[in-house]
Amino acid sequence: MKKRTPISSIMTKNVITLTLKDSLETAEELFKKNNIRHIPVIDGANIVGMLSFTDLLRISFADGVYSDEQDIETVVYNMFTIGQVMAKNLISVNSNTTIKEVAEMLSEKEFHALPVVDDEKLVGIVTTTDLINYLLEQY
Repeated sequence: MKKRTPISSIMTKNVITLTLKDSLETAEELFKKNNIRHIPVIDGANIVGMLSFTDLLRISFADGVYSDEQDIETVVYNMFTIGQVMAKNLISVNSNTTIKEVAEMLSEKEFHALPVVDDEKLVGIVTTTDLINYLLEQY
């Protein structure tokens, strides 16, 4: 296993993003359509937050409780904005950060994705799944 491999070698480069103007319904559609669990939220070129599928699950507590769950979910989603639900105090890494350093960060924190930012511009995202896949390739 290479000790100094940069995170840029395993990160997702074509990042799906949201803006503060997007709806939570749009976010849910992106999560499901692309089979992903984290979406960076941008304002222009700057990353301002991270929305996770778990964030949506937390506010759609009624999901599955009522027979007409789509209507309930829509009502709940309309009560909140992406800015209210997303994580705001982000830790980011740059594309030269090593895989080992990212693994250490993710193992110590309670989140599962990090935005990759170079010169204040979002260039990728790395998740615990990316790290696990990298480790599996090594064996």
